[in-house]
Amino acid sequence: MKTIEFKQLDETLYYKQLANGLDVYILPKKGFSKTFVTFTTKYGSIDRTFAPLGETEPITVPDGIAHFLEHKMFEKEDGDVFQKFSEVGAQANAYTSFTRTAYLFSATDHLYKSTETLLNFVQEPYFTEETVNKEKGIIGQEITMYDDTPDWRLYFGAIENMYHQHPVKIDIAGTIESIDGITAEHLYTCYNTFYHPSNMLLFVIGAVDPVEMMTFIEEDQNKKQFPEPTEITRLFDEEPTMVAIKERVLHMDVQKPKVYVGLKAKETSLSGEQMLKHELAVQIGLECLFGRAAQFYTDIYENGLIDESYAYDFSLEKGYGFALIGSDTEKPEQLVQAIKDKLKEATQSNLFTQDDVERIKRKKIGSFLRALNSIEFIANQFTRYEFNDMNLFDVVPALEQLTVADVTEAFKTIQGEDQQTVFTVLPVSERAAQ
Repeated sequence: MKTIEFKQLDETLYYKQLANGLDVYILPKKGFSKTFVTFTTKYGSIDRTFAPLGETEPITVPDGIAHFLEHKMFEKEDGDVFQKFSEVGAQANAYTSFTRTAYLFSATDHLYKSTETLLNFVQEPYFTEETVNKEKGIIGQEITMYDDTPDWRLYFGAIENMYHQHPVKIDIAGTIESIDGITAEHLYTCYNTFYHPSNMLLFVIGAVDPVEMMTFIEEDQNKKQFPEPTEITRLFDEEPTMVAIKERVLHMDVQKPKVYVGLKAKETSLSGEQMLKHELAVQIGLECLFGRAAQFYTDIYENGLIDESYAYDFSLEKGYGFALIGSDTEKPEQLVQAIKDKLKEATQSNLFTQDDVERIKRKKIGSFLRALNSIEFIANQFTRYEFNDMNLFDVVPALEQLTVADVTEAFKTIQGEDQQTVFTVLPVSERAAQ
């Protein structure tokens, strides 16, 4: 077992790769009574075209299958797994993102029993056509609920506008039509390909003895049989840097219009330290221009273009990335024009000053250090960084090293006019009035 010291943060991380390929990280936290354990596979909604385990010819599976599989993992022949966690006072959950599927629990007692339950249920799939068909109705209701949620439609509408081919444009849950084509055989194919221990990471944080826990996990895994690990072949179509759709409007039952300006990232091939530096630099650039301390924010607020829903964010993964800026607003066209004018201004002059960059760096470092007091935050973020060959605890030194030139160069990769799109949700009454 290796120990990784982060002296600046006074943290010691324990790591071991087990014989079956599973990466295990343990982070003991003094003064905490709760422990979080996450068991995550590097498999998300975008992994729809791949070569199944033991085969060379790629297949394309129905959209939404990673999320569907997450749901089905909790149902076993002898009942629902949630019940087993609740019997020992543990809280269990799971989620599927574009790039990963995570199963987790938190507990203050019976830690080893809950860890065993987590490992067993994720590593013992049980699917039948009957249970799969029953789940279609449940997930169909979930899809319908999200389809009726304006903020969700705004978010995915902006992403759909950006991408021509990349499956990030497809809702994580799929559609009612796509999930109808899912079979138990599909689920076993995806499970066997992506749920091998060598494609997974187990992370434990909280009130835990790292040596005892590592020994317990290793003994559990040594009892189980797995195929030899093989490299997974994922296939994606080539994606242009320009957006697919410049502007689109959706009418829904909302009181006030909602709008997002989306900025499609050009640089999506980075990993490790380069990716971390680039991601942080773009985030700082966004805050310089659009943050609440910026003159831009004061102007649009005083002109009544935004309300408390105003937000901006940047997401980056291998193969895709985008920024979103927007708000609920009575004046969506004026807000969009103001954002575009600011972006154009940023291309014509150097808007990133040393003072602004240093101020925002200090702010982000402070926010990050406060977040490290939350084991929930660390548990949810750690795996995402590791899957991109980054480390969560490198954020502070990476921020400290960023320069104005770094921010300027990184921001150039998202500010081109052909990388901009607009998605607006308008009240149904406005459609009737047209």
